[in-house]
Amino acid sequence: MSRRSTTLRTLSASALLVLALAACGEAGSSGTGGNTSGGSTSTASGAACEPVAGDALVVLEDDKHLQTVDNIIPAANAAAVANQPAVLELLDTVSAALTTDKLIALNKAVDVERQTSSQVAQKFVEDEGLAAQDTPGTGTSLVVGAANFSESTTLAEIYAAVLRSGGYDVTVQTVDARETYLPALESGQLSVFPEYVGTLTEFLNKEINGPDAEPLASGDLDTTVAALRELGAQKGLTFGEPSSAQDQNAFAVTTAFAEEHDVSTLSELAEACPGGITLGAGPECPERAFCEPGLEEKYGLNITNFVNLDVGGPLTKAALLQGEIVLGLVFSSDGQLG
Repeated sequence: MSRRSTTLRTLSASALLVLALAACGEAGSSGTGGNTSGGSTSTASGAACEPVAGDALVVLEDDKHLQTVDNIIPAANAAAVANQPAVLELLDTVSAALTTDKLIALNKAVDVERQTSSQVAQKFVEDEGLAAQDTPGTGTSLVVGAANFSESTTLAEIYAAVLRSGGYDVTVQTVDARETYLPALESGQLSVFPEYVGTLTEFLNKEINGPDAEPLASGDLDTTVAALRELGAQKGLTFGEPSSAQDQNAFAVTTAFAEEHDVSTLSELAEACPGGITLGAGPECPERAFCEPGLEEKYGLNITNFVNLDVGGPLTKAALLQGEIVLGLVFSSDGQLG
């Protein structure tokens, strides 16, 4: 259910989407029951929490680490950078500067304000002072890859701008899904790529160790990065340092709801709403450990009503803003978050 599979997103919550919301899925489709108004009813002890409409969304902290880490990390063809240590050194300066809040701002500039990824990248490099102070590249050619969604394109343009400032001759090439671009990175057709720690770890894990391999990615960044480096070495890949910026599955409420109930974490939500809440997400959520089952088992959240919507998309966000659901599955770097 992760966007790193190159799912494109649309950020507008228009009247058309609200109309579509009314026709999309039935409340209680997870088998937990509930009503179609978005309110929650429960026989559990304690108060249920009704949705609160608002004009902005906020992610609740995953304080018990239900989600796998998905920090952005520079991935490179090991042979391509073997004699160019400055490549990863330069990209590590990007990682050091990039936070989730800054990633949200970058995505907002592209997806909401409709600036180009190239424009946004250049401004970020200038604002953060990331231009190289010397030119170790001396004209060496590099190809920076980008997946076909705007966040990846913006990150690739940032990588390219920083590498160009270091004297490298850089082109940016947009490739389709990971199944297409990863072999190109392994073969050296692509030199570097902005990747996601947890998603790539599990992709390589299943490719190397089989589809039923025990997961190696977790909520622990250091352990997951260590596993990624070991797996990558078997594929001729090397990695820079991970940024603190993450684009991972996350759960949001309206800022109005968060303020009314004084919640900033999922644990606090469970404490504030023991009688139940309405959850909205994609159709796989009731079966996925990181979604409804995990919220119930790890946090003790009482999901009395599930609304079948989309995966971090406009329907889920419209449902939150319109007061149809309390909690919705989003992506942590979404430009519509505030």
